[in-house]
Amino acid sequence: MEIIRKLTGPGGEFELREENVLGTPLPVFANRARGLGEVLARSAAHGDRDYIVTASGRMSFAEHAAAVASMARALRDDLGVRPGDRIAINAANSPEWIVSFWATIAAGAVAVGYNAWWAPQEIEYALGHTDPKIVIADEKRAALISEDVLTVERDVPSLMARYPDAELDIPDVAEDDPAVILYTSGTSGRPKGAVHSHRNLTSVIEYHRYNDAIMSEFGIDPSARRYLLALPLFHIASLHNLAVPRLATGTAVVMHMGGFDVDEVLGLVEKERVTSWGAVPTMAHRMMEHGDLSKYDLSSLTAFALASAPSSPAFKERLQSVFPPARGALVDSYGLTESCTAISVATPMDLAEAPGTLGAPNLGVQVEVRDPEGEPVPDGVEGEVCARSAYNMIGYWRDPEATDAAIGADRWLHTGDIGVMEQGRLRLTSRRSDLIIRGGENIYPIEIENVLAEYSGLRECAVVGVPHPDLGQEVAAVAVFAGAAPSAEELAAFAGERLAYFKVPTRWHITTDPLPRNATGKVLRKQIETEIA
Repeated sequence: MEIIRKLTGPGGEFELREENVLGTPLPVFANRARGLGEVLARSAAHGDRDYIVTASGRMSFAEHAAAVASMARALRDDLGVRPGDRIAINAANSPEWIVSFWATIAAGAVAVGYNAWWAPQEIEYALGHTDPKIVIADEKRAALISEDVLTVERDVPSLMARYPDAELDIPDVAEDDPAVILYTSGTSGRPKGAVHSHRNLTSVIEYHRYNDAIMSEFGIDPSARRYLLALPLFHIASLHNLAVPRLATGTAVVMHMGGFDVDEVLGLVEKERVTSWGAVPTMAHRMMEHGDLSKYDLSSLTAFALASAPSSPAFKERLQSVFPPARGALVDSYGLTESCTAISVATPMDLAEAPGTLGAPNLGVQVEVRDPEGEPVPDGVEGEVCARSAYNMIGYWRDPEATDAAIGADRWLHTGDIGVMEQGRLRLTSRRSDLIIRGGENIYPIEIENVLAEYSGLRECAVVGVPHPDLGQEVAAVAVFAGAAPSAEELAAFAGERLAYFKVPTRWHITTDPLPRNATGKVLRKQIETEIA
């Protein structure tokens, strides 16, 4: 605690003080940059250090700064981009994606990350919604877009080299001006564009710099860290919490390109001596099923985190048994696109003491668990998780109704998730939208899923509510097995020994097919409900 006080107290490098943010007093980092352009301008000082590394090449911080300056000038002078314009990026991960992002910032525009898995009609909706001045796409996605685009393969490299002597000339911005729009996963209804301000992103940067400073206090050199980027850049895990802060800290982003392949990824970890990796449970599943991993030298990998989708204590235990880097170093976290970074993080010590916890609120984050009337509830009582911080989005793009429902004038973000605080730690019990109401009884799918996860041989499962003529809803489960599977009766008996009768699934779908998931690893529950109903 003394270290934290030294770093965050008055005069500390990460001093927290209260300031007015969009009409609400919030704790902020006193020494933060006042805009992403300021962060970008400083980054050239990291010189020849690696910024972006792939299996086939690398780009230093100095090279990146020069490429961004050239492309930003071309966007502004040749293509007419003006401050506040939107530039959409619809592409798979690549160094050009990151350069395009920072060139957008350098031109004073707003970067919009489109989901690279979208179908043409979803792309058309987003084009109309954000009305971008320019669309940047790789050739695969460009073929799905009805209007002219700049291609990642040809046009972006040309713009990066067009003005080799260009200097960064970044327009002034207000801290609460939009910097980025990232779309929510859109598992139901139209996707919403979460708007993140310069303050949001510079605050996230300071949060990561603070974590680096904590490492330094314990004798770990943060400048030697090398971070694996294997999740899509249109997601906060890879953009806001990896590519962006690492530009500020001068540390390497080691990018896997293409679909997730266990051998390719672990080979990259070995070759580039990756130290830190944030994965979704799907990736961890595939590693566990891959077989012997001992042929790879993973000794450099000392930090392994699960993010973006929930995982059960049983899953974490199995992961640690087969994947050495997860032993003693596994971290879990909870956050949303709307929260910009994690709301809470569970350390290895937290997980050892309280399996299933998501840890204490992060530095600068206030968390309350509230009842249906919006009043805070005591520890140990379930309610909606609400969070407030300088990290939270400023709202949804061109959707005031959804913004008002999610984040009020007091800046509290209503997550829609159900959780409980226990001895200062948050534990999530269910997504509110996933709540099953059977004959008036509330049933939380995650509780049933955690029980089923203990069944020997189960790869993954999902529990959903489906219509019932008498009860309103009944509980249905999809159970995925790799090999020989038990009967529905055996699974029901197993669950019945551990759950109240009304929580035991009455409809089962037992399969070897993996659960459908979106780009961030979240199970597509609405799709499952439709298929199983």
